[in-house]
Amino acid sequence: MVQREAVLRLDERWARVRAGVAPAEPAEQEGLLDELIGALRALTDDPECTALLGLRLADRAALRFAAGDRAGALATIEEGLRSSERAARHTPEYARWYARGLINHGVWLAWPLSDADRLPRHPLGAAADQGPSAMERAAGERARDLTRTAVEVWAGLDQRDPVNRQGLAQAKVFLGDRLAELGLTEDAVAWAVDAEADFRRLLLADPAAEEAEAAEEALDHIGRQLELRLRYLAFDELVGLRTRGLLPERLLPRAVVAARIRSVEEPEIASRLHLGAEQVRTMLEVTPWLAVWRFDVRGADGLWHALPHPWRGATEVRNRTAQDVASSLVRGFTLSPDHPGDAAHWRVLLWWHEEGDPAGAGFRLLSSPDAPPPTPS
Repeated sequence: MVQREAVLRLDERWARVRAGVAPAEPAEQEGLLDELIGALRALTDDPECTALLGLRLADRAALRFAAGDRAGALATIEEGLRSSERAARHTPEYARWYARGLINHGVWLAWPLSDADRLPRHPLGAAADQGPSAMERAAGERARDLTRTAVEVWAGLDQRDPVNRQGLAQAKVFLGDRLAELGLTEDAVAWAVDAEADFRRLLLADPAAEEAEAAEEALDHIGRQLELRLRYLAFDELVGLRTRGLLPERLLPRAVVAARIRSVEEPEIASRLHLGAEQVRTMLEVTPWLAVWRFDVRGADGLWHALPHPWRGATEVRNRTAQDVASSLVRGFTLSPDHPGDAAHWRVLLWWHEEGDPAGAGFRLLSSPDAPPPTPS
């Protein structure tokens, strides 16, 4: 008992240092955390100390991650999760600690799959021209599985408690992010829409100010993610989401534009998305999209070199397909003095919203002297 009380006092001391209430030099922090972790390891039969060991190993992992030691951080958090999992069955609070640890570990594992803005580096999955390495993909799949387990842990807790409802909704957001990083965009959208509905229900329940602010921030994040992810969905995937009730009304204009960009005719858009013909026409007329293009010429070095403006640029358009816009550009290019001639290799790529992976272009055309006449795709 004396040993347990001493360990808990040591944990309280660390908690003050961690919160910045009790300042300490980095070396002192490391020493204190090492001492605490060693002491907690000696009390593995105690549920509270087992749960705290999971938290403090996570703290050590965070310090290692911040110092650039990703491998060390991941190994440490794995050990921490084993402690958290053992403690999770004892109280709902320990289960919540475990679920949050699972999510954090997923974020760290998937770090190489996202850019500085935490958006997927390879949103097209297996179709991408330059996808993740085998090791990065394996880590991303592990991150997805850990996050799915976190969703299950939160779902198993009492959903009458708003803390558990908010935790479940947030876990769904993270699961959507992990799926998007692997190129599983349709599933990512489905989970994000599910999470969005959960957060809206939380706001309607009149939560406390802090909880309401967190829910609003989550809704803003989800809204941005959904708008971006629609760029990578095929029309059949949009139809599938609409059929399952997972395409929010506010995103229907963007879905209609996405379909039209891909050259789907208006009657088919209306029929398969269960909209009126006039609705579709109005959405296309009032909802612009940004067409971004780039013409490349292959040099003597065998590499593609982008041409300057106006053959690399962007413009806002309405009710035009990617092929409409690109075909007009190609006609202008072939008649311009910048055209490299019939003996050269050149290509044009056109995207919606921003330049990206060639596999994600809405229009691709390659012209070369040793190939059949180029056709748009």
